[in-house]
Amino acid sequence: MTEPTFSHLDDKGNAHMVDVGDKAVTRRRAVARGSITMAPATSTAIVAGTLPKGDVLATARIAGIQAAKRTSDLIPLCHPLMLTKVAVELTVGEGIVNIEAVVETTGQTGVEMEALTACSVAALTLYDMCKSADKDMVIGEIALWEKSGGRSGEYKKSL
Repeated sequence: MTEPTFSHLDDKGNAHMVDVGDKAVTRRRAVARGSITMAPATSTAIVAGTLPKGDVLATARIAGIQAAKRTSDLIPLCHPLMLTKVAVELTVGEGIVNIEAVVETTGQTGVEMEALTACSVAALTLYDMCKSADKDMVIGEIALWEKSGGRSGEYKKSL
């Protein structure tokens, strides 16, 4: 098996930002998903809008969108990108909120980190907004589900 190569390391092993200047400008899209599990009474209160911090879902959605836009401020070697779309969808089930973040741009590098960051911060915001009612919540697997564009092409998570 060959050793993996890490594009964020130079020939001396030092971390650096990858030069994407020669990469083609293409349409890029990434989808990340995650979840937060909670007591059924907590998810019921989210839907009913009875939690003390107000509209939990709207706040988490906005937090996810803001996080995608600020990813390069949080992840040291990410490029700042002009995003053309950020959508965060929250679906409430019994004892769970499922999160999906879709991020798009036209550029020289992908938006996987932006989608993952949006999903992560939306989940953290849900925790923050609901913790007075339920401290036992668990943020579940956050993963990249799809990506398109760029040199590596299409990716879909295998189940």
